[in-house]
Amino acid sequence: MSTWNQTQLRSFTAADDLHISPFREDGVTYGTPTWIWSVVAGGDLYVRPYNGPDSRWYQAAMTQQGGRIRIASTDYEVHFEPTDGSVLDAVDDAYRTKYAPSPYLEPMLGRGPRSATVRISPAS
Repeated sequence: MSTWNQTQLRSFTAADDLHISPFREDGVTYGTPTWIWSVVAGGDLYVRPYNGPDSRWYQAAMTQQGGRIRIASTDYEVHFEPTDGSVLDAVDDAYRTKYAPSPYLEPMLGRGPRSATVRISPAS
């Protein structure tokens, strides 16, 4: 499994511009880019769908398990995977730190988005 380097992680931590494009059903064509919040926790990049597991991009990411992201003005081919409960508190803390002043923070810590936390890693 590929990992992000420290320079990339620092850039991702500061960035507020992640656009996610999971593959469409054909496994080749990228979906329409969707802007979402992202955080770095424990050396990994994570995202959550505001609408929880019913989100279309989330469903595509879990089905196709790959696609592209654009963050910090750079495109990356990536792998998407669900997370287990062991990282959720750290991801919550990263959201609190990065997005503290936002009125949308509390919903992102709710059961739906939390249950659909996605780890993004570079495609190998």
